[in-house]
Amino acid sequence: MTNTEAVMHPDVACITVRDTMETAAQRMRQLDIGALPICDGEGHPVGIITDRDIIIKVIALGENPKTTTAGELAQGDELLTVDTTTDITDAVTLMAQHQIRRMPVTEQGKLVGIITEADLARRLPDQTVGEFVEAICAQHLPSTTDGGS
Repeated sequence: MTNTEAVMHPDVACITVRDTMETAAQRMRQLDIGALPICDGEGHPVGIITDRDIIIKVIALGENPKTTTAGELAQGDELLTVDTTTDITDAVTLMAQHQIRRMPVTEQGKLVGIITEADLARRLPDQTVGEFVEAICAQHLPSTTDGGS
């Protein structure tokens, strides 16, 4: 098929591990986006922060967005990434298996792009996109145990 480089969004913005959640929120607002990769000082992605993360993991817990850093929130889960040469089918499978809506793309370990649901919707066949969305949303769909009424 094609590789991730052909599908990714190449002009991806990121924040550093030292940036605060206030800075992240301001950057998301400026760019009209809902997520930013977090990179270390050498451009290696170490996490992703979403607007929802800022609300759930900072504001709702009473933490201060002016002092809470991206690095603090990036700790814990290992970030999954794909290389620019990864086949897009493999990337979509990985995203679906892990229910990931945004996948950082790297080249020699450094962030060079991101693949989002919108990127997939624009560049892949409808059936592939439908299967992906179904896999991502599977745990959030209500069950139909009422006998199909």
